[in-house]
Amino acid sequence: QVQLVESGGGLVQAGGSLRLSCAASGRIFSTSPMDWFRQAPGKQRELVAGITSAGTTNYADSVKGRFTISRDNAKNTLSLQMNSLKPEDTAVYYCHTFTWPSHYWGQGTQVTVSS
Repeated sequence: QVQLVESGGGLVQAGGSLRLSCAASGRIFSTSPMDWFRQAPGKQRELVAGITSAGTTNYADSVKGRFTISRDNAKNTLSLQMNSLKPEDTAVYYCHTFTWPSHYWGQGTQVTVSS
């Protein structure tokens, strides 16, 4: 079993920054990929950024150049640095990992960007 706990969400003005963290515990492997997803009201959950165990990253086009994903395998933590935030970034952000054969999700953290 894997537990993921997000923190760092909040209310910020447009142009501001936030840093999200995800603490992983349980049967987590450093070889597992980890991701950040988000879900805005009335919209489908979407991939924001992902990172492999080797540190290879990928980003949604909408956040490229503004968000940075990182991980600390020794501490089993995942982070998302979000800069130049826009109102359209408002959503619940979820930490996710896949450790065969299961997907695991955190409870989510709310990010609200005011214009």
